[in-house]
Amino acid sequence: MHADILTLFPEMFAGVMNTSIMKKAQEKNKFDYHLINFREFTKNKHNKVDDYPYGGGAGMVLAPQPVFDAVEALTKEHREKTRIVLMCPQGEPFTQEKAVELSKEENLIFICGHYEGYDERIRQYLATDEISIGDFVLTGGELGAMVVLDSVVRLLPGVLGNETSAVEDSFSTGLLEHPHYTRPADFRGMKVPEVLLSGDHGKIAKWRKEESLKRTYERRRDLLENLKLSQADNQFLQSLTHHHE
Repeated sequence: MHADILTLFPEMFAGVMNTSIMKKAQEKNKFDYHLINFREFTKNKHNKVDDYPYGGGAGMVLAPQPVFDAVEALTKEHREKTRIVLMCPQGEPFTQEKAVELSKEENLIFICGHYEGYDERIRQYLATDEISIGDFVLTGGELGAMVVLDSVVRLLPGVLGNETSAVEDSFSTGLLEHPHYTRPADFRGMKVPEVLLSGDHGKIAKWRKEESLKRTYERRRDLLENLKLSQADNQFLQSLTHHHE
């Protein structure tokens, strides 16, 4: 996968993109990225990339020309094969399902905005996707782009050392992940559940599934609404309902 990132502040990406899983993905030649300061594409004699909004109002709006020219320069030969992601508080909420979808692409472009917003023509005629990482406002789209890229890159085949890790993560199955424990089995009187020490893989799998259901029921009940569950899963949830009544 290759990602081009359009930003006015490329220096923001150094730490995140060159450590941990992101660094390993690049070392394994699974991922690479290019930072583009789209100010370099402006034709304004003062190198401005924003202007006052038509109709008045507070703040400045990112002008279409530098963003369009930057994207067009990057997609001369493969525009139809490139997903162009606009980081935007008005976009669709980012989910694990969206991360999986984007992880199947070879070329991504992220547009990171600043100021009051984008000229609507960027949204309407350039972006293929609009993504929000939550119902709050950030200074710019850079942090959001980092979040999305981290979530996407770790799903690329061969990036994680344990290929089952991404499959078992919270939200990957539609449920929150079950609790984890490691040595020692008894830490200051706080003990690991006996079932995890039993060596019985069937019982362990059942415990993990039920704990995952329980945690989701208690913390994110909304995730259960459209999830296809087995009869055993539904019976377990019913027992939780009776317990909480």
